[in-house]
Amino acid sequence: MTHAPSKKDGMTLTAAQLDAYLARIGMERPTSLDILSLSQLHRAHLTSFTWEALDAFMGWPSAITPASAFAKMVEKRRGGWCYEMNGLLGAALAELGFRVTRLCGGVDREKLGDIAIGNHLTLRVDLDRPYLAEVGVADAIIEPVPLAVGPISQRGFDFSIMPADGGWLRFNNHPRGIAKSFDFRPDHIDEAAMAATHGWLMQDPGSPFTNALAVLRHTTDGYVALQNDRLRRVTANSLSHESITSADHLADTFQTVFDLDIPQPGLVWERLQAVGRDKAA
Repeated sequence: MTHAPSKKDGMTLTAAQLDAYLARIGMERPTSLDILSLSQLHRAHLTSFTWEALDAFMGWPSAITPASAFAKMVEKRRGGWCYEMNGLLGAALAELGFRVTRLCGGVDREKLGDIAIGNHLTLRVDLDRPYLAEVGVADAIIEPVPLAVGPISQRGFDFSIMPADGGWLRFNNHPRGIAKSFDFRPDHIDEAAMAATHGWLMQDPGSPFTNALAVLRHTTDGYVALQNDRLRRVTANSLSHESITSADHLADTFQTVFDLDIPQPGLVWERLQAVGRDKAA
């Protein structure tokens, strides 16, 4: 049995926090709760916040609640990963009056099996029909889509939602996407599984985020992705690469490309160099 989050459990935003969030993404309160306003909020969120897993890479503290994501992303001008990106958007939408359900999903379940369930948070928003709101994959859809099986095309990138085994649905990312797919069910809610997996992803040496730097941000026609010391700029029709060559270069990239206020970026560069040496050894 699930319960509706209370104002005290950190899963919702206060009215003041909502106002600060809307100011951060450059939006006013919508006058109606419809797919148009949902799409505008979804796009504004993705063009205002950067996806990043620096906390796991650096061993910095992190929490799964939207209230924690608000403090980090709005007040400290950081980004976040799926639990934070989708968590903050979902909490803001709920405070605005949208009917939002936090769904427990699994990135790469097609390869990892059911052990992946809990490594992803995605959102169902019920309007005239259920919609998938997804700002936590980083390089996928920029606007919500109907929660239904079929092909999806946005900005020249092709996605799809298809049936998967065990009654799950599979969101397939575009061919250049870093996360190839995630599985979800329209009614599968498991906060405990997500909290447990969050802890594993943050701390375990086997986590894909503790030994690799990953930062992504949507652009007007695609996205830009930093994977360790390699920067990729991707559109539907183009792909370019650039190497990050120094601590100053990395600090400048965080600020100018990703609009991130990262404390002590030189320490991130040192960690990146250390990981590179360990892999080479």
